[in-house]
Amino acid sequence: MPASRLISKSEFLSSLPPWRRLLARLNWHPTLDAQISAIESRQESERLRNETAQLKNESAQLKNETEQLKNESEQLKIENARLAALESKLDSLLLSADSSSPIPPATDCN
Repeated sequence: MPASRLISKSEFLSSLPPWRRLLARLNWHPTLDAQISAIESRQESERLRNETAQLKNESAQLKNETEQLKNESEQLKIENARLAALESKLDSLLLSADSSSPIPPATDCN
């Protein structure tokens, strides 16, 4: 036996003889249309729930990536400060070494 399927109002009316079609139009109960609408509404609702969940996941992932970038930026600032301190110490050591060490006399190799 083939699986039953829901039919629309127009499909149902087209399957009836003309006199029955007129009676059906006068007495139409929208249960089939309501069932079809309810099914479509449930499907749309489920699709929207899935999209919402996916967007929440993407949002959480972006938030984590943003937090990670902030942490890396802070770490780079700390490392840059350390490098700047080391460079200034090195510069001061080089300047003091140049001024305090005597220049060796030039020797003639002849």
